[in-house]
Amino acid sequence: MTSHDDTTAPAAGPSSTPRWLDEQEMAAWLPLLRVVQLLPQAMDRQLRREAGIGHAYYQVLTTLSAQPERTLSMGELARLAATSPSRLSHAVAAMEERGWVTRRPCPTNRRIQYATLTDAGLSLLQRVAPGHVAEVRRLVFDQLDPDDLAHLRRMALRLVAVLDE
Repeated sequence: MTSHDDTTAPAAGPSSTPRWLDEQEMAAWLPLLRVVQLLPQAMDRQLRREAGIGHAYYQVLTTLSAQPERTLSMGELARLAATSPSRLSHAVAAMEERGWVTRRPCPTNRRIQYATLTDAGLSLLQRVAPGHVAEVRRLVFDQLDPDDLAHLRRMALRLVAVLDE
């Protein structure tokens, strides 16, 4: 909502007045919501079409590939892949069946498990990555000039810092 009318506005609390988005904020917010919704869908379609995997799997594979020994604890992997531990567990189980990832318990703490990207998983990633990067370039970076890119980086880092708390 961009304006307020005390008879129709939802209450923000017992003694507080809602702080509505102004026109300029709303004009930025609505397109941002569309990007947040449409971009992952577009990435997912491209990866399913070209590689038969979803964006969530790709994100897990790329996150592991960037780690020393291609290994992370499941908790840290869930955090970095921005997914719930439950969803990650299901995804890793499916990728384990395909031979792309292995899991093993921590030798000192049985509650912790580690996920490791296998050679087969790395091979899949190396095969899929060029097409995925081309799609990312087409949908995002080819649409931006260098100033836009610098602004996007600063904005994304600022928002991630708040969201990652």
